[in-house]
Amino acid sequence: MSSICQTCLRGIYSCQWRSQNRKQNRAGCWFSFLSFVSILALSWMYVCFIAFNDRDSVNWEAFKKFKKWANWYMIVMVVSAVLAIYCLLLLAFGLLHLAIREPLNLHWLHKVLLFLGLLIVTLGTAGFCIKWKDEWKTVYMSFQATAPFLQLGAVVALTLISCLVFQSYHKAETAACKVFIMMTFLAVSVAVFLCPLAICSPCITKNLPPKPALVGHRGAPMMAPENTMMSFRKSLECGVVAFETDVQLSKDMKPFLMHDNNSSFLLRTTDVKEKFPGRAAEMHTNFTLHELQTLNAGDWFQKTDPFRSVSSLSDEEKMEANNQTVPSLFELLVMAKKHNVSLIFDLKNEKNSTGFHNSDSYYTTETIKKSGISQEKIWWLPSEYRHDVRSVAPGFKQVYPNEKDMTADGGSFLNMHYSSLNAQEISELRKKNVSVNLWVVNEHWLFSLLWCSGASSVTTNACHILKNMSEPDWHLEPNIYMGIWISVDVISLLLMIGLFLLQRRNYIFHQQTSERIVPLLPR
Repeated sequence: MSSICQTCLRGIYSCQWRSQNRKQNRAGCWFSFLSFVSILALSWMYVCFIAFNDRDSVNWEAFKKFKKWANWYMIVMVVSAVLAIYCLLLLAFGLLHLAIREPLNLHWLHKVLLFLGLLIVTLGTAGFCIKWKDEWKTVYMSFQATAPFLQLGAVVALTLISCLVFQSYHKAETAACKVFIMMTFLAVSVAVFLCPLAICSPCITKNLPPKPALVGHRGAPMMAPENTMMSFRKSLECGVVAFETDVQLSKDMKPFLMHDNNSSFLLRTTDVKEKFPGRAAEMHTNFTLHELQTLNAGDWFQKTDPFRSVSSLSDEEKMEANNQTVPSLFELLVMAKKHNVSLIFDLKNEKNSTGFHNSDSYYTTETIKKSGISQEKIWWLPSEYRHDVRSVAPGFKQVYPNEKDMTADGGSFLNMHYSSLNAQEISELRKKNVSVNLWVVNEHWLFSLLWCSGASSVTTNACHILKNMSEPDWHLEPNIYMGIWISVDVISLLLMIGLFLLQRRNYIFHQQTSERIVPLLPR
């Protein structure tokens, strides 16, 4: 049975099914290269997993370039996962070769694939650095959520590989080699054992803040077509405190809801190509509200299934989604007023205005006043004509995109990207009674981290998921975390000492046995 396993391992790693005692040249170098690429592939997979929260932004950037909506980010995830699994399996086979003392003869095809994997990771990293620099802030934030568990995993991994390290130590022929192996291993062990001293997570706390309120980002876009009345109705089922949307002006100066702007603004989410042939690339100012409301704004949702969620809808909900149109702002205001929900929005074309009375802000404000909704339910975010708006609608809650503008204007409400503030800054702002809304938060781990940090509310695509969370994914009191950390380190250290002594005993035993046998051999 063992010979069969050896043959399989040899065949997978070197594509040579017969036993060979001869090692290929630079076998150790290739094994080191395999280890390096495996670490890079695993790290890249981690980055992709963490950046999954912002997958819609990546898909949107790809859509602007290719004019074709697809789940591009999922393709990146699949390729990254296949690469990481391939490298880790190959590394595991290499370690098994070492354990059973089989020669390391890596096949040329594996070498080519490893170089290809290195190229993929390099290009992916360069793409993030050029196009999505803010994702590195997200990766940094993720360590606050995952570092305690990564440290525990590193301790377990270190304990497991210590057996191979001690084996190499005892087999080393020179004292210098022994010292190098042991000092390197000790340095790595000390770093892994003591790294919790540098871990600072808001979820290691005695006092857990209240759960952040939910704001529906374009409604509930995972459960219904974004920025449609169905989507906002779905978000009400999640208990959102506010609707988030995007407002533009039609040709007849009527505010309507649509995220995409400039030319081809209807291409992604409506059937404009079929309904108005030849007009798909036109601007919002070329369509009247009546023309916009003749478009189907829901069929695309089922065809593209942007969040892989259509299968969770009932047949009735699918039919409803298929019949959605482009809503006016007035329709949403009526719904918000009826359900006592607040409203926050972006004005997509505000900077094109020539003055307040010709601006999106003016017509939007007038529409809000006509709806009869309480002014305090409007979270006014656009900054272009903020003071003009305040003069005609003093009851609006003024919301600011950064702390500098808020402080200068004497405000107390921030709306920022989730990576713009760290846990300490959020805590300090909350102590000053500043409301902090962070966008766009879709993943459990990120919502948990911001919950522990004390955020007032989050804008989310996944309100149907986050509403069910009764507590963060994890949170521990500092004393409990310290107890777990020290206990795991001590157990690992004792196991390592035991393995070292066992290896030493076996090594001495084999040496003594060899010394007894050698004199008996015929000369």
